Amino acid sequence: MTSRILRSTLIVFLCSSFAVQAEEGKKCSSTAQECEREIRRMLSGHRYLGLQVVELAHGGIVVKTVNDDSPALRAQFEKGDRIIAVNGRDMRLATVKEFKQLLADASGTGGGLFVIVQRRGNYRKLDARLAPYAKEQVDKIIAQHLLQYHQVQSQTSSAAAHP
Repeated sequence: MTSRILRSTLIVFLCSSFAVQAEEGKKCSSTAQECEREIRRMLSGHRYLGLQVVELAHGGIVVKTVNDDSPALRAQFEKGDRIIAVNGRDMRLATVKEFKQLLADASGTGGGLFVIVQRRGNYRKLDARLAPYAKEQVDKIIAQHLLQYHQVQSQTSSAAAHP
């Protein structure tokens, strides 16, 4: 009985040690201020659609989530939509990387998108326009990074929580 308790205690201790080490592995090597500055620089002038997509095992991509108040939501994308084509380019076997590159190319040419999706067996045409990141979105991205990788709550997120 005592050896069983000791083994259980040892297992719990080892598991908690690995969990702490995994959390420590999530730290960022830059300072919070450097990260905030770099994220703002990277996102300024960039346009976004507001979709999170995943690759299918047999090829192609599917919408995982549609961000609130995004160009994708306004264009009526839905979770589960399979992306078939974007601006005339076949996406049935595309990767997430190829999809992101296509969005980057479209951003440089005005941001207009003509998208064919497959939804519940039917095909739909969706028109979308990439939009610049709003200040609130950039602040939220920064706050999420700081919280996740620096264990610091950003001033912008605490200021937004207490107007």
